[in-house]
Amino acid sequence: CEPGKTLKRSAFLGGLKMACIRKRRGRWVLDYYDQRGIRRWKTMKAGTTKKKAREKLSEIEKQIEHGTYRPDHQMPTFSEIGQDWLEHKRPNIRESTWDMYDRVLRLHFEEINQIKINRITIATVEKFATKRQSAGMNINSLRKLLVTFNQVMAFAVRRRYIDYNPVRDAERPRRQAEHETGEFGILSPTEIGSLLDAEKDPKYRMLFMLAAMSGARQGEILGLKWSEVDWENKQIRIRRTFNSRKWYSPKSKASFREIDLGPVVMKELKKWRLACPPSELDLVFPGEDGNPIERTYLLKEKFYPALTAAEVKHIRFHDLRHTFASLLLSNGENVKYVQKQMGHASPTVTLNIYAHLMERVNQEAAKRLENAVFRSTGSKIVAGAGPSKVTRPRIQGVTP
Repeated sequence: CEPGKTLKRSAFLGGLKMACIRKRRGRWVLDYYDQRGIRRWKTMKAGTTKKKAREKLSEIEKQIEHGTYRPDHQMPTFSEIGQDWLEHKRPNIRESTWDMYDRVLRLHFEEINQIKINRITIATVEKFATKRQSAGMNINSLRKLLVTFNQVMAFAVRRRYIDYNPVRDAERPRRQAEHETGEFGILSPTEIGSLLDAEKDPKYRMLFMLAAMSGARQGEILGLKWSEVDWENKQIRIRRTFNSRKWYSPKSKASFREIDLGPVVMKELKKWRLACPPSELDLVFPGEDGNPIERTYLLKEKFYPALTAAEVKHIRFHDLRHTFASLLLSNGENVKYVQKQMGHASPTVTLNIYAHLMERVNQEAAKRLENAVFRSTGSKIVAGAGPSKVTRPRIQGVTP
């Protein structure tokens, strides 16, 4: 820069390069070298103050120091980074998962797709979340969007387009009301009975029964083979899943599991085994053509009409899985056992999903604690107190 102008020193490749701010034709111009040693100029907008120009130069110098600087015309948009991220993910995830990510990016990020990746700030993220929450988007659905948002921005950091992920520190959305307990519904034992009574087709009646009494995922049930039914040990073995017209291995190592079945379900399964039409794939629930039943047909033609006929609340098919877990917990089953039956990676996952269904007030537990402490010490505080009745934990809205 010319003598008398505002000068700053910035480190570059072990040497020193001069960076300065000068005024030209009434506008401030930033003069600096990028991390590759290329001299750059940036003319600020008319009306920009010298203080703002200095702040911008400091921001650029920080990017140069971290190796993330790019001229504005070379900086990709969020949409471009999102597509690069999708291609990066493709070899390591299922096609159905990839399609889900692709659909999410296309349908839910319209207002930020054309924003330069380095212009997305914490405020951008929070505005994105607030807009959707105000429009009534389910809190869990919104959180899933933010997970995708976070992964794309983290990818941009790894590729050195930016040096900071704003999603990481943005305020996370919270439930707007305490009574919100999640996005899944649970059928009571009576409602399960009504659903099964309403379905007259023995194949789908058996399918719904197995879903509610095993907690298996929809794809696991549609892909189940007769060779995976252990008649002696009264179990079914989960070894594959059928989704989006394709076969896959179970979603995780924990998903490879054996699920216990009761004598009533086993008896009904034996009846269906005799009535089941043969199929080359040895499927427990074959479609008309011998191939697995299509998900759309199962839901629209069978499951939803059965719910309507049974006059019970409309739930997702996956909610039969939640119903199974909730009933086990309401009957006092060990969380570790429930975790194994569900195919969760750990008991913590099970608790994170279902802990909010546990009864908030449990006086019996408090009484048992007092008896354990005070009786063992011979305290007079509980002299004459009788033993407390032991009860199993209950799930709200579910009667064992």
